[in-house]
Amino acid sequence: MLNIPSTPAPHYRLDIANLHAHLFGITLTVTEPAALQLLALPVWIPGSYLVREFSKNLQSLQATQAGKPVPLRQLDKHRWEVAARTGQTLTVTYQVYAYDNSVRTAWLDATRGFFNGTSLCLQVVGQEQAIHTLEIAPCEQTSQWAVATGARALKVDRRGFGIYQCASYDELVDCPVELGGFWSGTFKACGVPHRVVVAGAPPSFDGARLLADTQKICEAEIRFWHGKGKPPHSSYVFMLNAVHDAYGGLEHRNSTALICPRKDLPRLPDRVVPGSTSPATQSEGYTRLLGLISHEYFHTWNVKRLRPVELANYDYTRENYTELLWFFEGFTSYYDDLLLVRAKRIDHPTYLGLLGKTIHQVTQAAGRRVQTVAQASFDAWIKYYRQDENTPNATISYYTKGSLIALCLDLSLRLEGQTSLDAVMVALWKRCNGGPMAQSDLATVLQQLGGRSFAAELQRWVHSTAELPVLPLLEKIGVALQYEPDTLAVQLGLRVKDGPGVNIQQVMRGSAAELAGFASGDEWLAVEVSHRSVLQSWRLQSLDELPLYAGKAKRLTALVSRDRRLLRLALTLPKPSQSVRLSIRDAALVQSWLEGTAPPATPSNRTNTKETP
Repeated sequence: MLNIPSTPAPHYRLDIANLHAHLFGITLTVTEPAALQLLALPVWIPGSYLVREFSKNLQSLQATQAGKPVPLRQLDKHRWEVAARTGQTLTVTYQVYAYDNSVRTAWLDATRGFFNGTSLCLQVVGQEQAIHTLEIAPCEQTSQWAVATGARALKVDRRGFGIYQCASYDELVDCPVELGGFWSGTFKACGVPHRVVVAGAPPSFDGARLLADTQKICEAEIRFWHGKGKPPHSSYVFMLNAVHDAYGGLEHRNSTALICPRKDLPRLPDRVVPGSTSPATQSEGYTRLLGLISHEYFHTWNVKRLRPVELANYDYTRENYTELLWFFEGFTSYYDDLLLVRAKRIDHPTYLGLLGKTIHQVTQAAGRRVQTVAQASFDAWIKYYRQDENTPNATISYYTKGSLIALCLDLSLRLEGQTSLDAVMVALWKRCNGGPMAQSDLATVLQQLGGRSFAAELQRWVHSTAELPVLPLLEKIGVALQYEPDTLAVQLGLRVKDGPGVNIQQVMRGSAAELAGFASGDEWLAVEVSHRSVLQSWRLQSLDELPLYAGKAKRLTALVSRDRRLLRLALTLPKPSQSVRLSIRDAALVQSWLEGTAPPATPSNRTNTKETP
């Protein structure tokens, strides 16, 4: 056993209590406890805005001093009071059940371990600002495992087991830990060491390509924020868990936890051609993975440091409300794919295709007419993270619409010739010293760099449900708009899951399907169509078969099963609708925007350009 540093700091020792029961064992040592020492486990994790009640997985909590039991009383769902004696070391032991294979909590099985401190580490109330140490103990069952974390190593062995040190409780719980026989690789971005670890990678995994692409993304983002300067982190760790079917990420101060489908990983046959200056052919899934990497890395600046003033000091006991997630998540969502272009990981047409999908997601959400993005940010705790069949009708995503607000600001600034959103973001970083910010800071910087007030735009785009001027601005920046028919599901106002049968998941507000009486949970079994005065009934296996059986009919009867009852719904087929597809009309203008350079002088932007002193 490694020695605990002789400092009056909370120390956590992590053991594998029972690998197959998915139990971590934690021993918390408090050298200078209070007389009535309060212990608490967070109810949420920063970056994921939902009260998750981590204490539901905590069990067998005991406290001792000098080897003798100390009275311990539970105060509520996540707090305990220990009747400790001052001047004597307090030892607290407990176990945590870890079987949530996500980026938010903790996991333990025979192949892998992972945890966030918010799930495992009790907060020693009153000592949050003290130095905290974390000891990760090896065991015989994990002899082939290694450790990866962004925490500072104090005394560890070659596999990473040992003692880590954090400056505070905030830092402790902001350094997730990956355990297992993972793949590992390293690179330097602008001189800063980066590590990538991948759990669950198949034999076809091309680690060299993932490292090369991730390096280019990191370099592009460091230069975005600092030019030739250094980032705020001295090292960084990407922890990627490859599984059958899951996707997401959670940002941390010098690391990120990611999860993706294995099929999205780069594969050896797709290796980059040596000497090639263009990105190799890649799947949509791998492009999405690179976008996730870009998104979470951008959060190193925009949310982990530059963050809402309301979240300057986290309160782990309850919801922490802010109206600014449209900026911190939305603007990050704007830059994640844009910086893939700047890193030369995707080309301009691919980017426009991704942007077109975002536009489609926003315009197909009826909730954009009900909820503003400021309200969506505030309601994240009860709506975004608790989605149901009515979500698209009642809410709007602060990710997608927020990214389009960033687009509108960027294009407006560029077309007026004064500045760009790139410059605004860097100026915000400097103005706020890489710390908390308010919307007033954004408004001030926009006015300073843009040469005028953008208060009207912020009010209309952020605090009302008015439509965004996305398409007119794209046309002015050299993008061509082409229209193509929507899918049949979109035209009907349905989100369905095919096979077997047509299963209704969501019904859009005001749609033909809603008017007919479809409801979430229905199974659309068949259609009845009158053809040449003869009523015909057809079994429906997938929605794509509907035109085959409907023919030229404008009205038909849908046979649906709802709670084992058969219903006949009179459906009037809607007029065909269209969605926009983006392509390049003026390559020079589009390049100036996507590559982050000054736009060329054209009649469209010369007219609005103001002279600078």
